[in-house]
This record gives sequence, C-alpha cells and structure tokens, in this order.
Amino acid sequence: MAAFERVLVEIADGIGTITLNRPDKLNAVDPETCEDLIAALRMLAGAEAVRVMIITGAGRAFCAGADLRILEAQGPALVAAGKEIALTIRAAPKPVLAAVNGTAAGGGANLALACDYRLASDGASIGQVFHKLGLGLDWGGAYFLPRLAGVSKSLELVWSARMVPAAEALALGLFDRVVPAADLAAEARALAGRWAAMPPLAVRKTKDALYRSERSTLAAMLDIEIADQTELFATAEARQLMRSR
Repeated sequence: MAAFERVLVEIADGIGTITLNRPDKLNAVDPETCEDLIAALRMLAGAEAVRVMIITGAGRAFCAGADLRILEAQGPALVAAGKEIALTIRAAPKPVLAAVNGTAAGGGANLALACDYRLASDGASIGQVFHKLGLGLDWGGAYFLPRLAGVSKSLELVWSARMVPAAEALALGLFDRVVPAADLAAEARALAGRWAAMPPLAVRKTKDALYRSERSTLAAMLDIEIADQTELFATAEARQLMRSR
C-alpha cells in the first residue's frame, strides 16, 4: 500500500483503490488533497499491474466537496484542480469505479459522476449544493449531470441544492447500482474483479469509443468500430479466446 498525506492507495489483484482519507472532514478537499488525488490517479492510470481503479472515501462520507475553511481564499485553485481530476479519470485507459460509501456533495458529487460507473451504499446521498454558497457547478458537473439526468432535472437538482438519497439517485441515473452499506466494499471489488479479468486492450478501446460517441456521428463510430475490431482480431488473446469457445 502506498500512502500520501490525504489519500491512501492500495493495489491488489489488478485493482487499484484510492481512498480519500480525511474522515474527520468528511473527505472534503483542499489543494493538498487535490494534489494527492491527481498524483494517485496518474500513478494508477499508468500502472500496467492495475486493470481497474476504484475511488472511495474513508469513514462515513465519500467526499463532502470543498473544505469550507479554505474555499474563499483558495476556491479558484480547487476549481482548476477539478478540471485535471475529471480529465485524468476520463482519459484513464481502464475502468474507474466510484464506490460511493456516503455523502457526495458539490465537487464530491461530480468526482463520482466523472467515474465510469457508480456503485453506491443504500445510505449514500449525492447533491449539487453549490447554490447554497452562491456558486455554480464545477468539477465537470455542467457536463456530466445533464448527460445522466437530462437538462430539466439537472436544473431542478442544482436550483434546489438538495441532497438526493440513494434510491432517487438510482432512478435518476446518478447511481448505477445501490447495495447495502455492509456489502459495498465487497461488491465493488467483485465488480472490479470481473472487469479486471477482461482483455485490457478491448476494455480500453471500448471506454474510448463509447465516450467518443458523445461527440461523433453514426458513420464516424462505425469507422472507429471497424478499425478497433480489425486491431483486436489480430491480437493473440482474441484468437485464443475465439478458438476456445
């Protein structure tokens, strides 16, 4: 296990887990936390031994957003860090799973939304609480939220600045699956383990293609599929798997 000051990193069985580690602050982020998180994300994204990444929080929260004690003075730095974090997650050539163990608010909500999949505890909640502070969306919220919940529902969530319980978040598409709190860690590792067992080149190409489809035409995506599939057909792993069926 590698440890930063505010983030813990563990690698086991092809799974790299990042745990935000400020439980006494509900894992609220300050510039130092952001620096640690960016470094951990980059490390795991580039590690050949890691096939799947998990992001979670220590204690009873996933991430409560910005540390309010430093927000007024260092807010712009936190917003800029959010851009780097979101882009690093989406550019990672492997799945990134959010294991949402509790409150995910503000930037913490959008940290979860930046991930490829959100597995949540039945006690978790998620909220775009920015308007309570007179602020707008950051950390990718203006991009991720309407793509998951639609524009009108996104506006309601932001304007209401309310915390959404797990069951409603699941119905809205903000969470992908909800499990009992006691089962979250095991379920996250089981899901990550299934993904880690898949051929990594195929996994990487699928992530890239599906996100590219958000800004592409059908014709362009068909060409991408042909190019990707041609490359994959030629791999030793695919040939072996096809012959074994």
